[in-house]
Amino acid sequence: MSLPITVHVRWMVRRDMPEVLAIEHESFGLPWCEEDFLEQLKRRNCIGMVAEHADRVVGFMIYELHKTKILVLDFATHPDFRRRGVGRQMLAKLAGKLSSHRRTRVVLAVRETNVAGQLFLRAAGYRATRVARGYFDDTGEDAFVMRYALPEGAAVLQGDES
Repeated sequence: MSLPITVHVRWMVRRDMPEVLAIEHESFGLPWCEEDFLEQLKRRNCIGMVAEHADRVVGFMIYELHKTKILVLDFATHPDFRRRGVGRQMLAKLAGKLSSHRRTRVVLAVRETNVAGQLFLRAAGYRATRVARGYFDDTGEDAFVMRYALPEGAAVLQGDES
């Protein structure tokens, strides 16, 4: 097993796009194209973040900020860096943006066939809340909607809105 690594999670910038697209293509059978990313990132409430290690992008996430939740649209780690803590550190960054008086949960959908993703999220404290029938347009596949909620009685977390 490979050793865990520490990553720097920062805002995605234009020059990250080639590495992000490479990770997307290596991670998904029907990946987003550059136009898909740019279309999402133009929206005011949509944010892109990358996980960087040794000047290399090794993971990314695209998410929307809503009044009471953070909705993850796309999330992936480079195959060479999986099971090394990269995804866990990205999820921790999202959890750090939650507060007891505003956004209290992170929500995402994972394909029913993506068992590794489901197990990873479960280990990170996410719970399946429902099945979304025919969720994925490309295949008609169902999704498990998974949620991480700020623990009851948790202290208000201070964090930027990045």
